[in-house]
Amino acid sequence: MDYRHEWKHEVNYSDLMLLRQRLRAIMAPDPHAVDGRYVIRSLYFDTPTDKALREKLDGVDRREKFRIRYYNRDTSMIHLEKKSKLGGLGNKQSAALTARQAQCIVDGDLHWMETHEHGLVRELYAKMRVQGLRPRTIVDYTREPFVFAPGNVRVTLDYDIRTGLYSTDFLDPDCITIPAGDAPMILEVKWDNFLPDIIRDAVRLPGRRVSAFSKYAQSRIYG
Repeated sequence: MDYRHEWKHEVNYSDLMLLRQRLRAIMAPDPHAVDGRYVIRSLYFDTPTDKALREKLDGVDRREKFRIRYYNRDTSMIHLEKKSKLGGLGNKQSAALTARQAQCIVDGDLHWMETHEHGLVRELYAKMRVQGLRPRTIVDYTREPFVFAPGNVRVTLDYDIRTGLYSTDFLDPDCITIPAGDAPMILEVKWDNFLPDIIRDAVRLPGRRVSAFSKYAQSRIYG
């Protein structure tokens, strides 16, 4: 399993404006972005005892979480993702789902997953059966993504984080979400083997330290 380095920083609006200006000058926008940004909707999974949430809050060094995600309200391309963390390193595995398959998972219709061609789908099936993993809550937010080829660097600015509370109606475009408390704006920096100095300098902000912020944990502040 290949891991990437990951930094997260909580930033304010002034930071966001400064970072946006710097990043636009040296990095390319993600080709999938529309007008430099996209809206992400994720449905996160957890066990009846909130294993994923508790491991995050307790700072467990090695942990994982599953989610289903799509972009800009386009349900023609949905991905099941597994995020694995090991200290300050991260890995993401992904498998494509149809809208029908995603809805089946939400509805608890799981039998087809056992023989699915993709191992990640079969892994989720096994953990739903054995651990009781189930869809837990929707998280919406806006992302401005930038890419830089040397080092395979990806920098994102995330904001307007919203929670679906107890809703798992993932494919409903009219599903109501509300602001996830006083959620900060988040700068994320990801890279492979090295972070070029030009990017390191661009994302440097006085007084900002690496954060362990989790959008999923933030979305659970109401329960």
